Amino acid sequence: MVAKTRKITIDPVTRVEGHGRVTIHLDENGSVDRANFHIVEFRGFERFVQGRPYWEASLLVQRLCGICPVSHHLAASKAIDQIIGLDPPDLTPTTTKLRRLLHFAQAVQSHAVHFFFLAAPDLLFGIDAPVLQRRLREVVIQHEDLARKGILIRKFGQELIKAIAGKKIHGIAAVPGGMHKTLFPEERDYFLEENDTPSIDTVIQWARDIVGSMKSYHDQHSQWLDSFASHPSGHLGMVTGDGAMELYDGRLRAIDANGKRTLDDVCGDDYLEYFGEGVEKWTYLKFPYLRHLGRDKGWNRVGPLARMNVCDSIPTSLANEELQIFKAYTNGKPNNHTMHNHWARLIEILYCAEAIRELLVDDSILGDDLMRDVRQRRPEGFGVIEAPRGTLIHHYKVDDKGMITKCNLIVSTTHNNEPMNQAVRWVADNVLAEHSEITEGMLNQVEVAIRAYDPCLSCATHAMGQMPLQISLFDAEGILLSERSRGV
Repeated sequence: MVAKTRKITIDPVTRVEGHGRVTIHLDENGSVDRANFHIVEFRGFERFVQGRPYWEASLLVQRLCGICPVSHHLAASKAIDQIIGLDPPDLTPTTTKLRRLLHFAQAVQSHAVHFFFLAAPDLLFGIDAPVLQRRLREVVIQHEDLARKGILIRKFGQELIKAIAGKKIHGIAAVPGGMHKTLFPEERDYFLEENDTPSIDTVIQWARDIVGSMKSYHDQHSQWLDSFASHPSGHLGMVTGDGAMELYDGRLRAIDANGKRTLDDVCGDDYLEYFGEGVEKWTYLKFPYLRHLGRDKGWNRVGPLARMNVCDSIPTSLANEELQIFKAYTNGKPNNHTMHNHWARLIEILYCAEAIRELLVDDSILGDDLMRDVRQRRPEGFGVIEAPRGTLIHHYKVDDKGMITKCNLIVSTTHNNEPMNQAVRWVADNVLAEHSEITEGMLNQVEVAIRAYDPCLSCATHAMGQMPLQISLFDAEGILLSERSRGV
């Protein structure tokens, strides 16, 4: 006898970058049979960059995303540098500092978008608040100072990207073996002083204040923040040789849910030796895992929470103090609380702001020694970077004419695919399966669990708030029992 099921569909998931769908299948007893997070778009970048010359890769792939194009631009640039025979230490000091400055600016603006624009409504108004209240407009009206700081922090990051790359989105900065232009003194000074954009010192102070506010929020709401969608997992991120957090160029470290090393500071160029990618017929997004642990046990979270877990310290003083407080919250053990991603994300804003200041006051950032000549060309190149959402891997192979023959991209959200599915299953088991009627708050909890990972589902922008949401509940025989629509 075939078991009867009923299905809840949430399509699309809102306040994330891209389009996704959630389906929750209940058996005839109302228990969760399975819960899946579907990525319903196919982008095809790995295919259509094939046949293009390698020097175009870093320009083409940043079109994957309008939220984090810098991350793809720099990961591809690192890979192309290898193809022309250059490893990171071979680049000029000014080039490396400019690329790092660009990367930190990207992290600041991206984290600001997610926390202040997308996640804040859930935290400030509660997951059961009316849908019309859970939006940026209400944050601006009811929490004007917080909204203003968030908008201006993002503006700072965007303006710094523009100064380096020429445009806020899809600019040209890194080129094979170097950088397109230097940073001029008047451009540097603009970010050290107060203008219509806050100075870097102001950004640092605001970041400290907001981290402090988040800690206070945790004190008041620890019960649900610690429990909601929490589940044990592995964690993956980059570190320096001494175990400090590293976002631009480091070695890959992974730990399991108990803190045991599962990947011991390995070179990202060897990722194929350590990582496999599983596939499922119901989603376009793959499932990366550590080969030696297998598909069931080898998956990892990536992003701010994972980076806090795998690193021993943060290179800047203020952020490092916050890291130690963060680690003390779980007595030095890995933090597996999904909602703590937001706390970790704010600590990273503080870290990146401090790192930006260190680079801006370094006069060598104004140098004009930007290029290194092509050395012995190689048939392939690897670029690994810590994007705002987590570990990002670019891998290219080229033929003897310099044309790309293979491209493999493991984006941050791909690593988080299994963790997000686990979070959806948690909500299904603990919230949805207990009720026969769909409520707006119940559905939003599924989205809150996914939003904590700041997923970039298609690596493409969309008009925030314009996606419709329709949810249908069917019984075991396929008869429609309940339906709700949002924004249709």
